Amino acid sequence: MLERTRNSASEGKVVPRSIVLTTVFALAAAHAAFAQDPSTGPGQAFPSRPVRLVVPFAAGGVTDTSARAVADRLGARLGQPVVVENRPGASGNIGTEQVARSAPDGHTLVLGFDGTMVINPHVFAKIPFDTLRDFAPITKLGDATLILVAHPSVPANSLQELIARAKARPFAFGTSGTGGTPHLAGEMLAQRTGAQLTHVPYKGGGQAIIDVIGGQIPLAFTAVASSQQFVKSGKLKAIGVSSAGRSSSLPDVPTFAESGLPGFVVDSWVGVLAPARTPLPVIERLQREIAAVLADPVVKERYGVLGIEPVGNSPEQFAAQIREDLARWEKVVRQAGIRLE
Repeated sequence: MLERTRNSASEGKVVPRSIVLTTVFALAAAHAAFAQDPSTGPGQAFPSRPVRLVVPFAAGGVTDTSARAVADRLGARLGQPVVVENRPGASGNIGTEQVARSAPDGHTLVLGFDGTMVINPHVFAKIPFDTLRDFAPITKLGDATLILVAHPSVPANSLQELIARAKARPFAFGTSGTGGTPHLAGEMLAQRTGAQLTHVPYKGGGQAIIDVIGGQIPLAFTAVASSQQFVKSGKLKAIGVSSAGRSSSLPDVPTFAESGLPGFVVDSWVGVLAPARTPLPVIERLQREIAAVLADPVVKERYGVLGIEPVGNSPEQFAAQIREDLARWEKVVRQAGIRLE
């Protein structure tokens, strides 16, 4: 994750005059756009009407619930309602495209999911938006930790033991579907280690977990929130989590990095983005207010139930992760030969 740049003067460095002028002109242009936009111009502060937060998935899922957990409190802070609209279809592409084509004034936002924003551009032959060109990142709402679980009979109690056995003979792993973050995490594990891992897609992670418990398949890559109860009851064996740090829900389960794969960090994330060319002051205001909402104990508790760790980072940090994830998954998808229509 990109850290904020430290003050150059404090390090004894001289910032070139060209860089200073470029920064000044960029900020001036953004503020000028803010002042000239009819919905945020003089005498009409943002927001001037209700804000639409488009969720490109059906109501009731984790992505939808994560949006609704912040909408009311965000609306209270903005002084205008934040209305969650579900626009499902085409793995999130339909609702996401709608926001990309909306007016860049901050009144229409999208709940961006990593699968839609950084994986779909690589797995779909054609996609109706360009993540980098068409969107202005505001902030990442949170990360959902992924876990690799096994049937208790699998003769491996650690990631390295599993890798050694999977090099000798293939192991099947189930996920919530082709082209999702859990699927790509499994493919990346196979590509990096040489383990023979065969993907078995399901229509939802819950069915994959059921089949591991029932012994139909030996492994599953899934969200901690979906599998933690079965790990705690002994119905599933936890091999490791792919997050940067251990899960607060399963603190005894080591990370992949701790298990001998340094730098192997894969989380599923959700965040908020606006259409490209949205004025900078609007982006900054939305980021501040969303970060404040994410710090609310009630919201933290709701996110904890969903298995999401709140973040609320800067637009620059969020944009940096999007660029990094796009590059990373492009390589994994190409090598695995994944393609959806």
